[in-house]
Amino acid sequence: MRSIWRGAVSFGLVSIGVKLYSATEDKDIRFHQVHATDGGRVKYKRVCSIDGEEVEYSDIAKGYELPDGQVVILTDEDFEDLPLSTRREIEVLQFVDQDEIDPIMFEKTYYLEPDGPAARPYVLLREALENAGQVAITKIAIRQRESLAALRIIDGVLVLHTMRWPDEIRTPDFGFLDEDISVRPQELKMAEALIASMTGEFDPSEFTDDYREAMTALLEAKQSGGEVQQVPEVPDSGAAVVDLMSALRRSVGGFQPWGAWFPRNSLSVRVCRERRFASSSCGSRFGSSSRKAATQLGSTPTTWTPAWMWGRKTSSIRRQNSRAASSIP
Repeated sequence: MRSIWRGAVSFGLVSIGVKLYSATEDKDIRFHQVHATDGGRVKYKRVCSIDGEEVEYSDIAKGYELPDGQVVILTDEDFEDLPLSTRREIEVLQFVDQDEIDPIMFEKTYYLEPDGPAARPYVLLREALENAGQVAITKIAIRQRESLAALRIIDGVLVLHTMRWPDEIRTPDFGFLDEDISVRPQELKMAEALIASMTGEFDPSEFTDDYREAMTALLEAKQSGGEVQQVPEVPDSGAAVVDLMSALRRSVGGFQPWGAWFPRNSLSVRVCRERRFASSSCGSRFGSSSRKAATQLGSTPTTWTPAWMWGRKTSSIRRQNSRAASSIP
């Protein structure tokens, strides 16, 4: 395992150096988005919604949109300057009985390992928690987010459960809760008898992920039956650029469907996906719902034009495209 956080548990005047490890891992079968006809991987680009240019990852910052539409841009330095004492410290706030914590508040689980010479105070805290039969309520900041957390013992290891804040727990607002619904005593007795007949000791190893097993069997069957797409290795050359003559012929032959966005004076075809990031250079927002298919007719960036404006310029654009096509041998 690889540690994802390093700091100290602050327990009174005692400081215990620890490393944090994820206690769980996903076993889901992961799929890639591919082209249905040839199995090629679908790639996305980060494109600025204002100037239409591809944005390097180093130029991307986090943006918070205000109610009036303005964007507040925050850089990595802004986050580093936040006055959080819990960035490198797990601060013990109090000790409580575990049954006082509703499981709905639990979020993620982590293992704590003593760091270097901290093994002795680590064991001291572990033994004290076990003898008291309680859990420690703490605060910790992980990945630019501060959380409440419960610290307890499992198999001789300190385990940290991050928790939701109270205002993050939704209140159920269902209509039937206000209705006066009654059940007959006979029905209640039969339901209780059914519960009693199904009561047993919980052993998670007795349960299986039927969906994952069925999906694994399906993939193995397709592989053994030869239903596998051989994908040729294609070097990554950045933006997909088409042949000049092909681009001009497509431009002269017709236009893209309504709803697409086109840049004027362009030659290369790019398929892009905007994401909800903000560019530190222009402060624009990347929307996750829009994809732009564009045909560029030049090497310099130009203004993006929505499809609904093209109806007014159809005649002039066709004349320009015809002259451009006729000038190429």
